[in-house]
Amino acid sequence: MKSFVSRSLAIASAVLACAFGGQAHADAAHPVVALLPGVTDPFYFTMHRGAEKAAKEENVELLFQVPKAWNTSEQVPILKALIAKHPDVLLVSPVDKQQLIGPLKEAFDAGIKIITVDTFIGDGHYQTGKGDADFPLSYIASDNLEGGRVAARALAKAIGDKGTVYCENNKPGISSTDARAEGFVDEMKKHPNIKVLQTLYNEDDANKAASHIAAVLARNPDLAGVFAANTFSGAGAAQGVKSAGKQGVIKVVVFDAIPGIDRDLKSGLVDIAIAQRPDDIGYFGVKYAVDAIRGKKIPVYKGTEFVILDKTNIDQPEMHAHIYSN
Repeated sequence: MKSFVSRSLAIASAVLACAFGGQAHADAAHPVVALLPGVTDPFYFTMHRGAEKAAKEENVELLFQVPKAWNTSEQVPILKALIAKHPDVLLVSPVDKQQLIGPLKEAFDAGIKIITVDTFIGDGHYQTGKGDADFPLSYIASDNLEGGRVAARALAKAIGDKGTVYCENNKPGISSTDARAEGFVDEMKKHPNIKVLQTLYNEDDANKAASHIAAVLARNPDLAGVFAANTFSGAGAAQGVKSAGKQGVIKVVVFDAIPGIDRDLKSGLVDIAIAQRPDDIGYFGVKYAVDAIRGKKIPVYKGTEFVILDKTNIDQPEMHAHIYSN
C-alpha cells in the first residue's frame, strides 16, 4: 500500500509541476477546461485519460491538478489557483458536499461554469432554482446508490444469504461513498438472515481500516463479510482479513478496481470488485463542458455504468479492460 501511494504521489508531483505552467488562454476556438479530482488515486488518473481523449477530439486545453489527500485543506487552495486561471469550465470532484459549496460559488461568481464529477455538492440536484448549491450545470457519476445495492446483493450471495456483515467507509459527508453505504444498508434489509453492523469510518487510512477488521472480529467472531466503499477502505479491509487468518472465510467486496485487483481476485484476497467507469466520467465531462461553452443545454445528470469483477471473469479481456491504471 505504501509503495502504491508513493508511486501515485510521484506521478502527481510530475503532473503538478506542469499543470499550471503558464496562463490559460481561452477563446471560442480553443476553450479551456480544468479537471480538479478529489485525491491522488488510480480512479482519477483513469478519469483524466478519458478527459484527455475528449479534449483532443474537441481541441480543448485541459488543466489538471490532483490534491495529495482527500480533504478541504488540500483541495480548496488548488481550486482558488484554478479560479485565478479562469478556465471556461471547471470539472470538479468536491471532497465535501457542504464545505465546497462556498468555494465553488466563488468560481461560479467569477464566471466559470461548474460541472461536478464523481461527487456532488448539496443534494446533487442542480439547476432547480432552489437552495444555495444548485448552480452547477451537471453531475456526472456512477449511480452510487445502486452500486451499494449491487455490492450488497453480491455479498449476500457470497455468504449464503446469512451471517454478520458491515460497511467499511472513508468518512461521512462525501456524496459518493455516503450513497454506496446507504444503498448497501438499504438492500441488506431484504435479507432477514443477514445482520448489518454499524458502518465504520477510517478517514481514508488503509491501516485504520485493517484495524477495524480486528476490532469487529473481537466483538463478532462470526463476521461473514465486509463491504469496502472506496479504494483505501478496500485495501485495508482485505489486509485486515488476511492478517486475521480469515481470507476466504470472511468475504470481501470492494468498490473500485485499482491496479492489481486482478491479482487480488485470483489469490482470494478480494472476492468481488465493483468497477466504475471513470474514463467515461472524464470523457463526458469534457464533452458536456464544450457543449456548455457553445451555449448548448446539457443534462443535469449523467449516470455511468459499473462492472462486477470476480475470479471467474477477471481474465476475460473485456473485463480486464475495466481495471484502472496509474
